[in-house]
Amino acid sequence: MQIIWNSVRPNIAKGLLAGLALLFLATLVTPVAEAAGKLPRFASLRSDKVNLRAGPGVRYPISWIFVRKFLPVEILAEFELWRKIRSQDGTEGWVHKSLLSGKRSAVVIRKVRMLYRNAGGDVPVLRAEPGVQAGLLKCKENWCKLRVGGTDGWLKRNQIWGVYKGEDFD
Repeated sequence: MQIIWNSVRPNIAKGLLAGLALLFLATLVTPVAEAAGKLPRFASLRSDKVNLRAGPGVRYPISWIFVRKFLPVEILAEFELWRKIRSQDGTEGWVHKSLLSGKRSAVVIRKVRMLYRNAGGDVPVLRAEPGVQAGLLKCKENWCKLRVGGTDGWLKRNQIWGVYKGEDFD
């Protein structure tokens, strides 16, 4: 019996050490990932049906249901796994972080807009009405590159909702 115990004990010790190492690494990685998300910031809805709650948890009532996948939202606050968001129309509430995506999107605002082949407004490629949702590809200076239904075009930053003034990214 002693022979069996001696062969099992090293395997148990290795398993325990591996488990402790993973736990230690998880504590190092998780805070860094969470700290990377500054507030406020924009994100988009991951699903075509997202329940907006009155507070951060399933015990809070549903106050609104979003039904547009990749709709841009602004993250205002974080509490554990929950994010307080605001939509373009000012609706605020809490959603689970798994229902949000880092994929950026935008909504055309106020009036019909022309998207152009290049930043600067040279050749029009698409006409977009208010409320049109687009993938947000990049922003530089006063222009943002959008994708609407497979067509890429540039639009002035102040003609969309989903990006901050002065926020440039590629």
